[in-house]
Amino acid sequence: MQKKSCLNCGHQISDEFCPHCGQKSDTARITPRSLIKNDILGLIWHVEARFFRTLKHILFEPGRMAMDYISGKRIIYYNLFSLLLILFGFNVLALHFYLDLNPSEIPQESSGIIEFFSTYSKTILFALIPVLALNSWLLFKRMKLNIAEHVIIASVSLSGILALLLVDDVISIIGIYDPLSKIINIIDKILVYGLLLFPGFTYFNAFKNSYSKLGLLWRLSIFYVLLFIELFAIIILLYKIF
Repeated sequence: MQKKSCLNCGHQISDEFCPHCGQKSDTARITPRSLIKNDILGLIWHVEARFFRTLKHILFEPGRMAMDYISGKRIIYYNLFSLLLILFGFNVLALHFYLDLNPSEIPQESSGIIEFFSTYSKTILFALIPVLALNSWLLFKRMKLNIAEHVIIASVSLSGILALLLVDDVISIIGIYDPLSKIINIIDKILVYGLLLFPGFTYFNAFKNSYSKLGLLWRLSIFYVLLFIELFAIIILLYKIF
């Protein structure tokens, strides 16, 4: 293919994209058809495909995805921190929707606790990232990952927790209707166990080829002990401020 100059940066290009700035070499005139097909629908499909692909990897192989991300395989994944904010926003909306539909779920004596967690839920959830990262940095030294790389793994783990919380919120909304309530209660309990075990699943999936099963077991046991102590301390501190 004959080389030509990129209209954006002036570099020589011989392929579909400029290797210097990423500009497409095909810069044909914009038509109504190309505007809808390439610019609007193409962008929506590209963003949605990456979003759901990333979500699938987070739920089913979070550790492997985190290690891929750390190793440099990032273009196929949605931005982790944007994903966290989106998932958190959906969780807030779903929870408020559930409480609006089912106000009897909030006993009068529990209203203060509900208000506390409503105020500080974002702080508590995002405090998980440095807590998880610090604990894994202390316990998984053999991996020789720096603290920022452990933050990536922690962010993937929190994304999975938020995704499961969102599913739980949706399931709870469906469970308001009596005919489905018994089945929904069973699913809800399974999801609660999934939420508790998800950080352990993330680190097991990430490090299973570098440690023996026994080595992972005792490290994850200490990891959970530290995690519950740290979260308890954070909640007590915030409650005193509240």
